[in-house]
This record gives sequence, structure tokens and C-alpha cells, in this order.
Amino acid sequence: MISVPPNATALGLDVHKLSVTSAVLEPGSDSPTLDRLASDRESIRRHVTRLGKRRPIWACYEAGATGYELARFLRWVGVRCEVVAPSLIPVAPSDRVKTDRRDARRLARLYRAGQLVAVNVPSPAEEAVRDLCRARADMVIDRVRAQHRLDRFLLRHGRVFDGKNWNAKHESFIAEQRFEEEAASATLAHYRSTLSARESELAAIESELARYCTRPPFATAVARLSAYKGVTELGALAIASEVCDWRRFPSAGGFMSFCGLVPSEHSSGEQVWRGGITHAGNFHLRSHLVDASWVYQRQPYVGLALRRRQEGASPEPVARSWHAQVYLSRKLRRLDDKKSVRKIVVTAIARELAGFLWAEMSA
Repeated sequence: MISVPPNATALGLDVHKLSVTSAVLEPGSDSPTLDRLASDRESIRRHVTRLGKRRPIWACYEAGATGYELARFLRWVGVRCEVVAPSLIPVAPSDRVKTDRRDARRLARLYRAGQLVAVNVPSPAEEAVRDLCRARADMVIDRVRAQHRLDRFLLRHGRVFDGKNWNAKHESFIAEQRFEEEAASATLAHYRSTLSARESELAAIESELARYCTRPPFATAVARLSAYKGVTELGALAIASEVCDWRRFPSAGGFMSFCGLVPSEHSSGEQVWRGGITHAGNFHLRSHLVDASWVYQRQPYVGLALRRRQEGASPEPVARSWHAQVYLSRKLRRLDDKKSVRKIVVTAIARELAGFLWAEMSA
């Protein structure tokens, strides 16, 4: 929670692409003064310069599509600015009216009351790597969609491959397909060329990302995180770029909650009800952790890929990685005997893996 000093002006900003609605709450006042201005830097600078002549300014706005450039600019001109988590902003159940003016007014009042939770504002270098990691994730989705379209086309024409898809044998099977109809042959060619383009794009961006695994500011984090089974170097880079500052999580439970991997709960009185995971927080981080947790279905062992990633690492992370692997593999087998849905079991292991990774980076 953020607490504004009594002698500071609380500034709540409702930020959009072309406009900013500003709510100015002076010390000792309960009624914010509203103003509407353009979103360009000069308008923002004039606005805070006019307000900051008598006392310091503490500003805030919701995290969203406009990113962190406004926060960085306000900090550069000497204004304390926080970006707050929209999902954690208190909203009255009876409040059914939403406007820019009401949102800005509510932000200023909650900011003064210390009821807002700030998110981490990454540096430009950290945000650039994070964006590149997210671009890779988008390209993985595009490749999967291209694969599904090609697979469904062949299925509609009765061309079924008996085996595991998208390995060397499956690709040879696709290359051998022939159609009598010219239009069908053209369709197959277009689907294959689209898939080839997606794979080339993904290979290119992975080549770009590989350089940042050994560069600041994430080289140390990648080396420690990738020592864990299931966490590749690119996966470690994506996780590190999403978190940036591990010190902002005081406990493993706080990090698990940030990942949206903790169970939802609705308990009252003597009744206790827990449901599926909250899915709150960082989707990209959660998806990487779940993907990494599938490998713990196997017995604990150190394969060639993991051994290569652990080369040059200090003994402590390697030892903690082995302890995590033994624990998580054993727990997955134990949960697998109780649960009928493997996805639920793997999600529980992802939650435990998040705790191990937090402990590793907090050690």
C-alpha cells in the first residue's frame, strides 16, 4: 500500500491515448479539483509545474495500455509517480457509473487514504527485453494456430497420421500428401508456406533473445533460474523480465498470488469453500511456470540439456535445483494418485515451483 504524506498534493490521473483527466486533492481537502488536459509531455509538464509551486506532488494512474512512459516522465520532472494495479482498486458494489472524472477522483482519494497497490515500473532496458519475450510468446501462438489449420485441413480430407504430431515423421507425412484437385493442392501449399514463415519468424526472434540471456540486467537471474529442471534459458529470461525486482515480494505466497496460482476462496462462518486458481496477476508468468512444470512427471534425473545449463553455476543453486526436482516429482506422483485431471496436478506443481524460484532469487 502507498501512503501519501499529509503535506503533499495527491494527483489521480485517468490516462488515455489522447487525453488525461487530472484530479488534484490538496492537503486538508476532501474534494478533488478536476482538470482535463492533452496527453503530450508539454501539457503534463505545465500542469505539474503549476501545481508544484507550493508543495510536493504524489501522482498515480492505473496500469494499462499506455504503459510506463508517463510515470518515467513525471519522475524525471521531480514528481513522485506510482502505477497502480487496476484489479486491486477498491470498488463499491453499488457503484455502477464509470466516467473519466469519477475514476480520477476515486484514484486521488484512495491514493491519499493509502488504499492503492503499486506495480513495479521496469527500466527501459528491462521493458524492452520483456516486450521481446512477449513477442516470442505471440509468435509461438501464431505457429500453433498455423499447425492446427494445416492439421484440420488434412483431417477433413481423411489424411490422418498415426503417431505423434509435428516431429520429423509427421512432417514427412505432410510433405508426401498429394491431391487430385488443383485448388486442394494450392490450399495445402499455402498452409505449409504459412507454417514455414511462422517457424522462421520464431527462430529469428529466439536468436535475438539468446543474446540477452548473457547480458545485463538479466544474465545473473537467467543463470540461476535455468539451473532448475523445466526452466530453459529463454524461459528463465521471460520469467526474470516479467518479475524484474524479486524483492517486492515479501514471501513465497505473495509471489504465488502475483502469478495467479493460488486457489480462490469463498468462506464465511463455518463454511469453507475453495475453488480453482484465481488467474489473477501476470498471465505470461503463470503460463511459463505451468509449461515448465510438466517435466516433473518423470523421475528425478539430470539430462544433457539441464547439465549444460548448470555448467559454470555455483554449487548452491545446483543443489537447490536437485532438491526442488526430487520434491516436486514426488509431490506430483502423490497428487496424481488423488486427482483424476492431470492439468490440475501440474498447476499445483507450478505453484510449488514458483515458491522454489522465489526462494532461489531471494537467497
